Amino acid sequence: MIQRLSFWIIMIICSTMVYGQEHDGDYTNPILSSGADPWVIKHEGWYYYCSGVPGGIGVSRSRDLHKINPPVRVWKVPEKGQWNSTCVWAPELHFWKGKWYIYYAAGYSGPPFIHQKAGVLESVTSDAMGKYVDKGMLFTGDALGDWENNRWAIDMTLLDHKGQLYAVWSGWEGNELTDKTQQHLYIAKMLNPWTMASGRVKISSPDRYYEQGELPLNEGPQILKHEKDVFIVYSCGQSWLDTYKLSYLRLKDSDADLLDPESWIKSEKPAFEGTNQVLGVGHASFTTSPDDREYYICYHSKREKTPGWKRDIRLQKFTFDASGVPCFGKPVSVGEKLPLPSGTTHLVKAKSMVCLLYTSPSP
Repeated sequence: MIQRLSFWIIMIICSTMVYGQEHDGDYTNPILSSGADPWVIKHEGWYYYCSGVPGGIGVSRSRDLHKINPPVRVWKVPEKGQWNSTCVWAPELHFWKGKWYIYYAAGYSGPPFIHQKAGVLESVTSDAMGKYVDKGMLFTGDALGDWENNRWAIDMTLLDHKGQLYAVWSGWEGNELTDKTQQHLYIAKMLNPWTMASGRVKISSPDRYYEQGELPLNEGPQILKHEKDVFIVYSCGQSWLDTYKLSYLRLKDSDADLLDPESWIKSEKPAFEGTNQVLGVGHASFTTSPDDREYYICYHSKREKTPGWKRDIRLQKFTFDASGVPCFGKPVSVGEKLPLPSGTTHLVKAKSMVCLLYTSPSP
């Protein structure tokens, strides 16, 4: 009688996926093939990306700075005819004292885009991708409380300086009947994230040689802090042309009055501009690598030279020079390999191995 084997040896090839750091990894631009006015914010190890989505505003999150996941719609525009029922532009997500706030521009009709005002949403909980309540329109006029003369405003952002909140945005000197109107940068003190504590103060106009062109604009202001320096990095030129670029205002002293226009020093030359291969760079936001060792700029670029708003989203590292000024360098071309942001953690496939599995003896 043939003896039955007392055990079986089963040999299989095992491979595992473990979390680790792939130091020689890379990414390429664009990181999003279509999009505009990118806003990314790092919070508790997550990168949150806020953008306009069909019918409202969406938020997504990712552990990886160079990867933008599909957004979840967190706010739906109201019915037609409301002040903010259409033309939702450039939403930004900010965290303040346990709540999230989304600043955006919208109007009740357009084009022409002559009705744009700034609004803000407040999260119900500390979940950035949860429910939000509409806190209404923000006052962006000259005399605090004069709502009949509230002014055109877009691209609002928050500046927290020594515990005091300020709003910074792009606006018109007066309400106009055409959207072919010069835009300036304004600042106002805030009582809380949805209430102004002062009228607006103009701190920048398109008065430099590099800000001229078909329609001189200052827009898309963003806050960049480094050590004791405070910068307002903004877009100028024309967003629909390949001349779109970045410049900055620098606070002359950390103790200066932010509401005094003389406290802000404008760059004498562009801070970041396109090349023959990368066109119309602008409307950036700033963050750091996962381990906070590197600074990154996230910006949009035109996809074609033809005037218009077909854009994609890009990401690249930048540094600061000895005087503390940001050095953005030149925008890198499509497909150029860039090292992953420092500290990027993701799934790494381990080497295959032989696994032996022993069964118990047969009865």
